[in-house]
Amino acid sequence: MGLLTALGPLAIDMYLPAFPDMVRSLGTDQGMVERTLPSYLLGLAAAQVFYGPFADRYGRKKPLLFGLIVFTIASVGCALTDSIEHLSLWRIAQAFGGAAGMVIPRAVIRDNFDTRDASKALSVLMLVMGVTPILAPILGAQVLNFGSWRYIFAIMAGCGALLFVSVVFGMRETLVPEKTIPLSFGNIGRNYRGLLAHKRFMCYSLAGGFGSAGMFAYISGSPRVFINVFDVPPQYFGLLFGLNAAALIATSQVSARLLNRHAPETLLKFAQAALLIGSAAGFAMTLAGVLTLPLLMAALLCFMAGQGFVNPNAAALALREQGHRLGVSSAMMGTLQMICGSAAGLGVSAWQSDTALPLTGILAFCAFLSWLFGRIALRAPATARDHRGAGRS
Repeated sequence: MGLLTALGPLAIDMYLPAFPDMVRSLGTDQGMVERTLPSYLLGLAAAQVFYGPFADRYGRKKPLLFGLIVFTIASVGCALTDSIEHLSLWRIAQAFGGAAGMVIPRAVIRDNFDTRDASKALSVLMLVMGVTPILAPILGAQVLNFGSWRYIFAIMAGCGALLFVSVVFGMRETLVPEKTIPLSFGNIGRNYRGLLAHKRFMCYSLAGGFGSAGMFAYISGSPRVFINVFDVPPQYFGLLFGLNAAALIATSQVSARLLNRHAPETLLKFAQAALLIGSAAGFAMTLAGVLTLPLLMAALLCFMAGQGFVNPNAAALALREQGHRLGVSSAMMGTLQMICGSAAGLGVSAWQSDTALPLTGILAFCAFLSWLFGRIALRAPATARDHRGAGRS
């Protein structure tokens, strides 16, 4: 499940060092290449709504295999295209396939664990997801030393094919027959309407979603800020990127250990405060004109360290009361996260500046919204139906 979840970050991060080469090769500008990232995120957002009901009806394994086939074919298309417009379309198709690896592992975890253990398991997934952003840009930069950016997408295709074989021979079905939900527009509509009206689910999902949006803003804007604003050589970009991912890894594992003594609500509350403080400090220093690369890294490390707590705990709390509709719940939560991430990524790419202001400004805005929805969720009372749903999980 960890490797499947890592497929999305691999497709997001691995080609970041190749942006300048892609601009020259495809005869386009930096903004157009940057917008292929939010295109991917929008594809992820839309596709997850599709996978949720199918995962609740046909099980976890079959939709996952379908997604891996689509991802692999689309990765080949990205590698062979000669047009930035076609690349954007192939990226959307790639996202449609990769979305299966975002939705289904979360549902598999909740098939097997209660809220506290699910938080621990999701923290372990964060370890794999954290290693991927460290390795992917470094790997992408090394690929550029002996080949073009097209090789990067060829490697993605190979990863998709290997994971397909692994799922065929190494994954068991975790959805028990009595928990399948008939696939009909009425059932789908009722489930999604119920989730939209569920205050705690929506607020926890948005708390995690805006935290992830800040992370996607960082992913989208960091190549320009590090390489163009602070003159970091492209071959060292992956190392700075990896330091922030290392903070995400470390704190997600600390979160898993602390869950033995503390409730996930407590960890979420303090982590969101760290998110807000770190990003607000970076924004203030940018406005004051005193932001340096070390100070920017300090602010980013604070944000990413907080996100290592926010992501797994917000996800587990959002799914806690949704044992009767885990597939659509995981899909809705992922869709909200990707919509928030897409908006943040588009904002960074559209906000042209020769300073770090687009990155630090959007980061601070996302951190504030994550903190706000987290507070609303923590104060919202659970209903009797929520407790019944949690008992069935």
